[in-house]
Amino acid sequence: MEKKYDLEERTFIFAKDVRLFIMKLPKTLANIEDCKQLVRASGSVGANYIEANEALSKKDFIVRIKISRKEAKESRYWLKLINIGGNTELEEERDKHIHESTELMNIFGAILKKSK
Repeated sequence: MEKKYDLEERTFIFAKDVRLFIMKLPKTLANIEDCKQLVRASGSVGANYIEANEALSKKDFIVRIKISRKEAKESRYWLKLINIGGNTELEEERDKHIHESTELMNIFGAILKKSK
């Protein structure tokens, strides 16, 4: 049971950290639009993982885990698109979030392999 909690907490922290990162970004039109997508995707990673843990069937569990993996991948995409205005501190923070989204993708991929 402990691992479930850890991953729920980890996905929550990822979504929360992404939101804090967004507040520091330059408010360009592109960033505003990309950040809306990023907020949705980063929050959806954990929300779908929670849904997977409440799944009524193995098939439902697998579908939710696939969605979590997809949303982690999408988060990575939006993070790469965001304009950080040449700020090296923001670039480091973005790279940290890209790394975390990649790790979450890999974790959900491993869960899928074990679930089949």
